[in-house]
Amino acid sequence: KQKTSKRVHLVRNLIREVAGFAPYDKRITVLLKVGKDKRALKLAKRKPRTHKRAKKKREEMSTALRKMR
Repeated sequence: KQKTSKRVHLVRNLIREVAGFAPYDKRITVLLKVGKDKRALKLAKRKPRTHKRAKKKREEMSTALRKMR
């Protein structure tokens, strides 16, 4: 796979702003707020099915949390 282009990145960010997060994303953010990083990783792993993608999702949600604060 290639790196996402500027346009695709922009469109995805716009959709994320308008639609918000998926329910499981919100649950991951709640777990990260409480400080249960490992449980958040397990929940993230259940959805995309790979450890690498789950770590990326957890990192993405933690950066989103930092931006909110």
